[in-house]
Amino acid sequence: MAEDVRPDAARVFLKTNRDGPVRGGNPWIFSQAIARVEPQSPEAGTIAQVFSSGDDLLGLGYVNLATTIAVRMLAWAEAPAVDKLVARRIANAVALRKRVVSHDTNAYRLLNGDGDGLSGVVVDRYNDVLVMQLLTAGTDRMRELLVNSLQTTIAPRAILERSVGAVRKQEGLVDRTALLAGDSISETIAQENGIRILVNFERGQKTGAFLDQRENHALAGRLADGARVLDAYCYGGLFSISAIKGGAVHSIAIDSSARALEWARRNCRYNEIDPTKIDLTHEDAQKFLSSTTDKFDLIVLDPPPLARSRADAERAGRLYVELNALAIRALARGGRMMTFSCSAHFRGEDFIHAVRIAQAKAGRSLRMIRRLGPGPDHPVLLGHVEGEYLTGALLEDLG
Repeated sequence: MAEDVRPDAARVFLKTNRDGPVRGGNPWIFSQAIARVEPQSPEAGTIAQVFSSGDDLLGLGYVNLATTIAVRMLAWAEAPAVDKLVARRIANAVALRKRVVSHDTNAYRLLNGDGDGLSGVVVDRYNDVLVMQLLTAGTDRMRELLVNSLQTTIAPRAILERSVGAVRKQEGLVDRTALLAGDSISETIAQENGIRILVNFERGQKTGAFLDQRENHALAGRLADGARVLDAYCYGGLFSISAIKGGAVHSIAIDSSARALEWARRNCRYNEIDPTKIDLTHEDAQKFLSSTTDKFDLIVLDPPPLARSRADAERAGRLYVELNALAIRALARGGRMMTFSCSAHFRGEDFIHAVRIAQAKAGRSLRMIRRLGPGPDHPVLLGHVEGEYLTGALLEDLG
């Protein structure tokens, strides 16, 4: 046992030959891999040392035997006390963002759960406000440690909590929103790639906005000079705004949510976008694509998750094929398309395969210019393929 680990930590022993994923860097230990736990029924979120069947110390995590992911690792091999570990993880996360986030951006992912060694913890930064999601029973117990360390390291104006969603329900937790430190605040203006964005902490999705497309927004701006743009599932309008700032002649931005379109409208005003340059259209994107006869030089297809569980994957595959086939038919000769899946249960090669089928269905020939994904403020552990969720591709019509 490492000297600093709590003496009352639980002990988790894995079954024979079930330690390979953990040794390979996967932080998730599923219940089927566990041989026994001492004590037998630790409280949900209890810190636990993890051992192989041969009693080799594998590392430190926290345990919740009521969930499929029964242990989430925080460190491998020997580990310090949790307060020291949290402080180290946050310091390392801040240092990484200083290296990879540009000076014209103050809206980014500060802590990305497993990718930053704090499984179940998400912290997004919007200017001088931090918004935290604690998704598990183990992280619920770390709330005070996290807040204290964030205040010491960053000293933000406010730390808000927006811990909601299916994972908390699976962990036996209720949704929780709260002011954890600093000033009470409902919205702020932040900046991404020099573009001003309104962030509403009461009505916005997730922590207030989606930050994983920042580098793809910038890419759309670089591709857009002289282009007619279709921004399907536009949400806050940042693909369209980036495109217009990059020289696009016009963009049609579509969303089925009136609230999202109002947010996009306000973002356009904050960035002094000529209102004739972007048509904000309240419609289902698939319906629009099915009926339009227009052709677009740049299409962005970024639907919400279509597979929210493994059971949804087959259906999602069919939907991705249909959506992408419709979009490809609307692509001008020589045009470019940025297409995405943010479904954790339909990613990687499965998504690329669906796009290949869509190409054939549309009767077009495209070439892949590059794979797309989130920015480096969304790191993923090398041994944790489950941590990858945003898959995308930049395609170009062969002409």
